[in-house]
Amino acid sequence: MRTSSSLSMLAAAAAVTAQSTAGPYDQCGGVGFAGPTTCRSGYYCMTYNPYYAQCIPGTATTTTITTTTTAARTSSSSSPSPITTTTTTSPPATLSTRTSSTTTTPTAPGGVTVPSTLVSGWYWIRAVAPPNYHLYLQSSPSLSPGTPLITSGSSAGQFNIIDGQLVHYRGTSASPLYMNVENPSDKTQRKLRTWFAETKNSYGAFAFQGDTLTWSVSDIARPNTAAWLVCEGQQLFVNTGAYLYNTPTGCADQTIHSYGGSTADL
Repeated sequence: MRTSSSLSMLAAAAAVTAQSTAGPYDQCGGVGFAGPTTCRSGYYCMTYNPYYAQCIPGTATTTTITTTTTAARTSSSSSPSPITTTTTTSPPATLSTRTSSTTTTPTAPGGVTVPSTLVSGWYWIRAVAPPNYHLYLQSSPSLSPGTPLITSGSSAGQFNIIDGQLVHYRGTSASPLYMNVENPSDKTQRKLRTWFAETKNSYGAFAFQGDTLTWSVSDIARPNTAAWLVCEGQQLFVNTGAYLYNTPTGCADQTIHSYGGSTADL
C-alpha cells in the first residue's frame, strides 16, 4: 500500500513534469525564450522563425522523396536503365530566412517607379510556413488602395511600422498606404478583413515582435497576436483565434515576417 510519503513524492514528480512541458499551442522556443521546450503528449514543437516556436497537434513526420534517374546507355543494352532512389528527410529545425528575388518594378500613382531593391528603412514582408512559404505581402492593385495579398515576389511591397501603423511605401512622390483592419460588431468573429487605404488604420495597432508581424487591440483577447490567415484568392486576414486550431474553411494559418537585405535567389 502506498504511504502518504510516496503519494506526496508522486504528486511532486507530476508537478515537475507539468512544469517542464509546454501545453497545447504554448510557445516552446525562440530567441530569448526561457520556458519549457518540450511539448505535452500528442503535440510537438514546430519552429516558425528564430524568434517563435509553438506546440501543435501531432508528431514530427518524415517525408519520403522518390526520384528516378536514367543510366547511360551501354554497348550491351538497347535502352537506358532506370534507377530509382528513395531519400527520407526530416522536417527542418527552422525554416529558411534567406531572401528571394524580386524582378519587377511596380509603378505608383503619378508614374513613380518603386525600386525592386529595398529602400533604406523599409522591409519585405513574407510568409515562412507552407502552403505560402516565401510568398510576399503586397496590395492588389499593385501600389494602390486595395486588397492585401500574400503572393508572388515579383510584385512584393515594401513596408515598415510607424506609430502602430503598417505603412506601405510607394515612393517619395506618392502618399503611403496603410493597412486597415475590420472592427467587427461580433468580437468572437474568427477572421477580420484587412485592406490598404490612404487613410490610417483606426482599429488596433501593428508591431514587430522580433521580425514577426503582430496586430493587437484592447477589445479582442487574441491567443496569438502573430496569427494570420491566408484565404481564398490569397487574401490576408487577421486570425482572432488560436494558431492551427479550428482553421476556417478555405484558409491556411500563417505567420508573416519582415526582413531586409539583398534580393539574391534562394
